Amino acid sequence: MTKTVLTFGLISGFVLCLMMVLTIPLHDKIGYDKAMIVGYTTMILAALLVYFGVRSYRDNVNGGIVSFGRAFWVGLMISLIAALMYVVTWQVGKDRIAPGYMEKYQAEMIQKAKASGKPQAEIDKEIAETQKWAEMAKNPLMSMAFTFLEPLPVALLASLISAAMLRRKRREGELVATT
Repeated sequence: MTKTVLTFGLISGFVLCLMMVLTIPLHDKIGYDKAMIVGYTTMILAALLVYFGVRSYRDNVNGGIVSFGRAFWVGLMISLIAALMYVVTWQVGKDRIAPGYMEKYQAEMIQKAKASGKPQAEIDKEIAETQKWAEMAKNPLMSMAFTFLEPLPVALLASLISAAMLRRKRREGELVATT
């Protein structure tokens, strides 16, 4: 299991990290909303490797059978490796690939709030919330936690779907090849 998890986790993580490094410099040009779409699309593509990793485990390591729980566990481990790579890439590279990212993001969110046409009290509340999040993100542990939470929903969903689709029980009388 370890080889399969590491192989597919590292490939998935590489996809996430490469796309982060390539697309973050474009955020100013395409806007943060479109950049978020690109980012989550990349996370979905990287999560496809969870499916292929679970299938590889089932077919090549576990003799063609796998329970839902084991398949979910394999998918989750692949996802965690990829997410950890994503976090490390952001923490190491944020000042190089995205200098002033949080300040620029915060400025765009404030501008968006002001242009929304909402009452001033709601705008002030959104600005305060944005400033609170920006302040929390200065703490490296909070920044790592926020970054880890970005791909987590996609990874959990990919693990659940893969486990449901790929589970296969041993049929009565069926022999399982052991290696």
